[in-house]
Amino acid sequence: MSLKDLINKIKEEVKVVQGEKTKDKLYENHNTYPTEAEAVTAFAESRRKLFDVNCWTQLSGINSTFELFDPQGQASATKQPQTGYFIKIILPGSTIENWVEITDIWEEENLAEFIVHPSRNPQEAGSADVEHFFIKEASSTFRVTREGSTLYGYEIGKNEGINNQGEEAGDRAILNTFVAEGGWAIFQELQWDKLTRYLVHLEEATEE
Repeated sequence: MSLKDLINKIKEEVKVVQGEKTKDKLYENHNTYPTEAEAVTAFAESRRKLFDVNCWTQLSGINSTFELFDPQGQASATKQPQTGYFIKIILPGSTIENWVEITDIWEEENLAEFIVHPSRNPQEAGSADVEHFFIKEASSTFRVTREGSTLYGYEIGKNEGINNQGEEAGDRAILNTFVAEGGWAIFQELQWDKLTRYLVHLEEATEE
């Protein structure tokens, strides 16, 4: 990398920290089976894992906590996410709650996915603060697909900007900057690599 490129990269990162720029990220793992029939069977299990959000907490090693809630902020008795449901995410070694709302769900024969956006805390009535270190325009798409005898698992991050500007940041502006540029910046690749491996059966959840 040339000095000019390095300087430009630093400038871009400064803009991200200041909430002026966003990033897109893509994490993917795949698993190829001996036959297409085996892959079809395995994809059904991938679909189940994708929508069983509460079980993501059980992944081995250092891992975030994921918990599904209904629109009223009640822990969901069903394991199947629905549009308008929320997920509470707590990073390892932290007690800080980060909330996302499920805005889209899509299922086809060989594809299943859902999309989330940073959101308010549904347990705090009347609050408009985005309780997440990313801005509300950011999104994560969690997707599994089958192409022939190969399964693919994805986490697709879009418009990942730090939630440290304006009223939506509430009293978390400094905290959000610290989390996004500190702990999450280090942990993000590990978390989504671990999850996408799990979705295509390269890594299993631990037993409770």
